[in-house]
Amino acid sequence: MRTLNKLVLPTGRGRLLAIAVIAALSILVASVTLGAFRAEPEGLTLTGLPQGVVGASAMAALELRVDALGHDPKDVRLELDGTPVTGAVAGTTVSYRPGDLADGTHRFTAEIRSGGLPGFFKAGPGVTKTFTVDTEPPALELSPPASVPSYRHAVVLRGRATGAHHVSVGDRSAPTATDGSFEITLPRAPIGAEIVAVDAAGNTASMAINAALDMPRIKAVHVTALAWMHEGLRAGVLDMAREGRINTVQLDIKDEDGVVGYDSQVPLARESGATAGIYDARAALRELHDMNLSVVGRIVAFRDPTMAEWAWRAGHRDWVIQNPSGQPYSSHYGPIAFTNFANPEIRKYNIDLAAEAAELGFDGIMYDYVRRPDGALAQMQFPGLTDTPSTSIAQFLHESRDPVQDRGAHLGAAVFGIASTRPDAIAQDIPLIAQYVDYVAPMLYPSHWNPGEYDVAHPNAQPYDIVFRSLADFNTLTAGTHADVIPWLQDFSLGVNYGDAEVRAQIDAAAAAGDNSFFLWNAATRYHAEAITPN
Repeated sequence: MRTLNKLVLPTGRGRLLAIAVIAALSILVASVTLGAFRAEPEGLTLTGLPQGVVGASAMAALELRVDALGHDPKDVRLELDGTPVTGAVAGTTVSYRPGDLADGTHRFTAEIRSGGLPGFFKAGPGVTKTFTVDTEPPALELSPPASVPSYRHAVVLRGRATGAHHVSVGDRSAPTATDGSFEITLPRAPIGAEIVAVDAAGNTASMAINAALDMPRIKAVHVTALAWMHEGLRAGVLDMAREGRINTVQLDIKDEDGVVGYDSQVPLARESGATAGIYDARAALRELHDMNLSVVGRIVAFRDPTMAEWAWRAGHRDWVIQNPSGQPYSSHYGPIAFTNFANPEIRKYNIDLAAEAAELGFDGIMYDYVRRPDGALAQMQFPGLTDTPSTSIAQFLHESRDPVQDRGAHLGAAVFGIASTRPDAIAQDIPLIAQYVDYVAPMLYPSHWNPGEYDVAHPNAQPYDIVFRSLADFNTLTAGTHADVIPWLQDFSLGVNYGDAEVRAQIDAAAAAGDNSFFLWNAATRYHAEAITPN
């Protein structure tokens, strides 16, 4: 039997109706076929999904964008995980921000609403993409790092960062092993830094690094540049070292006159005429280091008449602290003695000197006169100051920290004794300063206290009492920071004659307060050696 492979159509009016039905069915089939299989048809694109897994930070900024070019964007229908959602229309683009999503795989669909014959549903052009969300940060554990005796010693950090791809500290990073363990070596103790673990999705976990400098005990005397070059004075200091009475020499870098004691190569020191070349820094350091002595370089920061006078003459008037009439601020220190701590060039000058000295091999840098002048604040103008004087001073020390410590030296700040109770009088906020230095060095000279301070009737005649009681405040104010307290003690006579007993009383008081280190001050570099017990 033969079968005819063709469609037989009726004639007349029925034939016309049949042809119309066949044409409509053909269009419907073609339309459904295109809607089902064209994943991203021309004129409908989906963008905004990042590569790989979507982490917490990417999730917060995730915006899925559907470009409906050639279509009415109001006809775009969106679904997230099978649930209709509403996007925002702008031009031909429909945007949708999913906000917080649970971790796992999600499915996003965009399609064009489309009509069809009565009784039929017609799917329009559409696009579907899946993506995975992972917002769980790595689990970070850090073994307590060992303290180091100086910033010239490397620090090794070890720990575990489960789920992390790598860990980093600043610009240094290290990969994690399969079990999440890591080891990263830093060139110095990272004071104030944190370690960050990062996973493949960009999620992070961080932890403060409690590595600290283990400040060695300091038993030091102050030595000026001129005193170092005086054979007799230098010999007296070195004899104290040979007898085991001191282990550190504080040698001036820039003094109260703004004179730089060695031949500094800092451009501004040379341009301003501050360099005096009184001593050879490398030779001095070599001689002292050969005796196993540490050397702390003292930089008188903002009391600097040499720089102030030069800057004023050179037209850099904003480099100088001024009075309300715009003239140099005058005080008992002189007619033009203080540079402006708020000025970036003045800050940089002092930091450059500190960094140079650390590079030369000074074991530590101590800033002195890192404050505003004492006196009525209303009589002083600090061009460019945008914060309080106390905050600006502390920020200067913050700016100094890395340039000094990166070169292997520790950083200290000499402060007034009254800073513990009257910080605004000289812009020295001890808790704030202690965040950025390895130690604060309060000048606790008994002759400088008023009668009755700390309930000590006659401080100058009661050196033990005033040192012991005032140190308690500084220890309290620095608690919880990495900063030690190393007091400046008095080895000179002012109103009361000071000898071995008075100097020893201060050293004993500091030790009883928990501070075994000290700096002795005598402007003439002449000390009562017998006051210090050899060890």
